Amino acid sequence: MSSSRRLNDSAPPDITIELDGVSVPARSGEPLAAALIAANHSPFSRSVKYHRPRGAYCLEAACSNCLMRVDGVPNVYTCRTAARQGQRLERQNSFPSAKLDVFSITDWFFPNGLNHHELFAGVPIAQEVMATVARQLAGLGTLPDQPAPPRPEAEVRTVEVAIVGAGPSGLAASSELTARGIAHQLFERESFVGGRALTSVPALDVPLPAATALLGHVVVGLFDDEGGLFLAVVTGWKENSPRLLKVYAKTMVIAMGGHPQLPKFLNNDLPGIYAGRAVARLIRRHQVLPGQRVAVVGEPAECGALASLVQSVGGEAVAVGGTPLAAHGLERVTGVTLTLAGSEQTVDCDVLAVCEPVAPSFELARQGGARVRFDGRNFVVEADADGRTGNPHLFVCGEQTGPQSLEASMASGRRVAQAIAEGGS
Repeated sequence: MSSSRRLNDSAPPDITIELDGVSVPARSGEPLAAALIAANHSPFSRSVKYHRPRGAYCLEAACSNCLMRVDGVPNVYTCRTAARQGQRLERQNSFPSAKLDVFSITDWFFPNGLNHHELFAGVPIAQEVMATVARQLAGLGTLPDQPAPPRPEAEVRTVEVAIVGAGPSGLAASSELTARGIAHQLFERESFVGGRALTSVPALDVPLPAATALLGHVVVGLFDDEGGLFLAVVTGWKENSPRLLKVYAKTMVIAMGGHPQLPKFLNNDLPGIYAGRAVARLIRRHQVLPGQRVAVVGEPAECGALASLVQSVGGEAVAVGGTPLAAHGLERVTGVTLTLAGSEQTVDCDVLAVCEPVAPSFELARQGGARVRFDGRNFVVEADADGRTGNPHLFVCGEQTGPQSLEASMASGRRVAQAIAEGGS
């Protein structure tokens, strides 16, 4: 059992939401996932194929571990959906419940994996039966309770320069463009600017550049037509009144950073295993400590910073900087076997925080014509020192080209803005 708890007694829960018929206290406006973690609710769902328990991992809508049915709508990212009074949450992909899922026996029957495409292939009758069963059990969630609302008409806008992402690099680019008198628009999916400088570790030692962004604006695509390059942007989704913007720009700057990875080790999908940045986000942004005894493993510099953060709020950081070999537990993590200081050891914990270099969120830049390459670990966007890509109208900065420090990200944003100002596009 995890010992998650809230850290700020001066801001107690002020609303209730409902999870599978059970009332859960929450703070108005906080992510649903944060409320569930604070109340020690696990698992969040079951995996589609083996029906293994799933819990939140990245808290950045970059994985599918926190998906739930919310108010009759399936596959909602609870890490990105604000809590409101009376919301109804349901766990998915389980029968009769996520805590006691009869289909989880699949994982025991096929411990070495299951390829349902080849199971009973060529066997009369059995082949057809297995194909039918696989189709019935496959899929993520079930259909919504109500038909989807009509698609909103797109509002067309035109800007000189569009910047996607108001983290350190995007803010630096925007600030530099403002200083040079170049009109631009900055889009940010969060309700705040600053990105990992406000939610991750280590913290930034220098002030963030000042910039104004359109908050709650999610860029879902980068395309071109007869009018040129344009962004497809969704806004109003937090208020359940989504609007679609079609934003044309002469120059695009992608500053979306990266998303947490999950390294390979046995049982790496157990609830209670989080990205290191997710644990930092829970503590720094949402005032929730996800467990009392936190094993902080992975990249040494980030591990040290996260361990200090955990300890500063009353948690216990253990196995700091170790390399995980196997996680232990049935419904959630209870321990980890790892190598540390040249020896193998097993440590008890109720949270495993994995500090790994991020994988660049390259997809949008790739849509816009930028080239990507595999660097042996991740796909990264190819760009020169000033952020120029294979598309002369498309620039990138920050962790689009690979993991880097906050200071380096801001420096790359400034270089991109200088290149644009000097006619680089």
